[in-house]
Amino acid sequence: MRKLIVAEHISLDGVIQAPGGPDEDSSGEFRLGGWVAPYGDEAVGQELQNLFSQPFELLLGRRTYEIWAAYWPRVPPDSGNAMADLFNSVPKYVATHRSDALDWQNSRALKGDLAGAIRALKLQGGANLLAWGSGELVRQRLAAGWVDELRLMIYPLALGRGKRLFGDDAQPSAFTLTHSTTTPGGVLLTRYTRSGGVRTGTFKEVE
Repeated sequence: MRKLIVAEHISLDGVIQAPGGPDEDSSGEFRLGGWVAPYGDEAVGQELQNLFSQPFELLLGRRTYEIWAAYWPRVPPDSGNAMADLFNSVPKYVATHRSDALDWQNSRALKGDLAGAIRALKLQGGANLLAWGSGELVRQRLAAGWVDELRLMIYPLALGRGKRLFGDDAQPSAFTLTHSTTTPGGVLLTRYTRSGGVRTGTFKEVE
């Protein structure tokens, strides 16, 4: 079974909304879009290169799909932008209830029983599934306990409001920190893998 990997830019208070720009997602009167830009440096770029260096197929919500589809296919093929070439070529599975066509090449709509469709994708052989952004889709998968790995870039700021990675219905789960490093700008680059259920206990008074 292939893994479902979730990658996110995330604030200290758990917000993942509109990291890339002011117009990316202003729903809910969110006014701080573009909050990752001041922290962009070589270390963050290298982390992204590492993430995309392994084979993957994209699993996207409809809003994230539309943001990306409005940008990546328009990057000129001779621009030397390796990320654009990669995103344009890999298979893309899109959770959507709409009937209009998905025009970005190699895109396929997941309709009807979304849980069943994603389960079938995980059971297939091949490259891991990578979900990026796509907050509602990711929260549903966290609630179902289907996320195998979290690749979180944690930024040293609190946004106060906005769409968050974890909902109140997230399945209680333990994760193991398998990698972490800090950029010069204070961004914590982390990798967590699922490691079973949550263990509880008590602190006994030392006599």
